[in-house]
Amino acid sequence: MAVPKRRTSRWRRNQRRAQAFFAKLKSFNMVKCPNCGEFAMPHRACPYCGYYRDKQVLEV
Repeated sequence: MAVPKRRTSRWRRNQRRAQAFFAKLKSFNMVKCPNCGEFAMPHRACPYCGYYRDKQVLEV
């Protein structure tokens, strides 16, 4: 079984975590809401008009 030979420093651990966090931030894509035309995250209700899949699900 693989075991680390040396303890991972706080700096190295944080650098690894930061890389994953920023990669995740860049991967967000935005789509235009078909109802109002504003940009919103896919598979979520539009925060501007409250519609999701042609139904109003949020009071805005």
